[in-house]
Amino acid sequence: MPRKSRIDAPGAMHHIIVRGIDRQHIFENDEDRNNFLSRLGVILTETKTDCYAWALMPNHFHLLLRTGNVPISTVMRRLLTGYALWYNRRKGRYGHLFQNRYKSILCQEDGYLLELVRYIHLNPVRAGVVLDLDTLDGYPYCGHSVLMGRIKIEWQNKDKVLGLYGKRIGAARRKYRLFVTEGIDQGKRTDLTGGGLVRSMGGWAEVKALRAAKVFEKADERILGNGDFVESVLKSAEEKMKKKYDLQARGIELTDVAVRVAEVTGIEQDKVWADGKNRDIVQARSLLCYWAVRELGVTMTFLARLLDKSVTAIGKAVIRGEKLAKA
Repeated sequence: MPRKSRIDAPGAMHHIIVRGIDRQHIFENDEDRNNFLSRLGVILTETKTDCYAWALMPNHFHLLLRTGNVPISTVMRRLLTGYALWYNRRKGRYGHLFQNRYKSILCQEDGYLLELVRYIHLNPVRAGVVLDLDTLDGYPYCGHSVLMGRIKIEWQNKDKVLGLYGKRIGAARRKYRLFVTEGIDQGKRTDLTGGGLVRSMGGWAEVKALRAAKVFEKADERILGNGDFVESVLKSAEEKMKKKYDLQARGIELTDVAVRVAEVTGIEQDKVWADGKNRDIVQARSLLCYWAVRELGVTMTFLARLLDKSVTAIGKAVIRGEKLAKA
């Protein structure tokens, strides 16, 4: 059975798990880990992607991300491709470094954010990479040390997580650490490493209880959350895909979008594609990017090549275009 396409939307929270091919190591020393973190920080900052938790293990890594207007697929492609090229060149190796398809679970924030932060940050303890929680407090290759204030990393959103434990930073850190401590004995939480009904409900016992009560929850293997959340995500994704295919079925292409932009903005069509900082041209190009990406389903990577811009610049144009379209 073919795999379902990933689901994404601006503001979606994703638990990302990436493993080395054939379980081989992807980080052999601190130089590898530092290079990876440097790349990750640049990409997250440029794409305005929030990171709530992360952990680097010898043969895999975890990220808990909330996307901005740049799709999670673009963020991960930049990260994995850039690091793999650097790693292969440095090690004198060839071929794939990561498993062909990374795991991305779209997660409901309510009820899962803190659980996922704890689960991800305890990975080094569970695997024996660090001895205990005291060591983890200062371990530089896991986001726990950032939340504890021992390591400073600007691209990790510590305020969001600690803010859920209180307004005073010291008290919030103590409450967070206590919560993490309570999770050590839970072991590997398979209910937090994927989507689907069993994981979303917390296990088979809960599923059976719901069925006995004749309560049936909507579920999807790509989503971790309750039935209402799953249904809303799937409905939104379905509407987005339907709109995209309706436009394509009517033969509407990127050139037609440019014609519409010219009509709306009142400038000549060739200027819609023009480069420059002229206000009218920037607005026209922004509308073009917004309608092309959000309505027609054109990828930002394709637009970046077409307009000779970076993917980040296209992402910013989409944001500007959205504001113009809704003004």
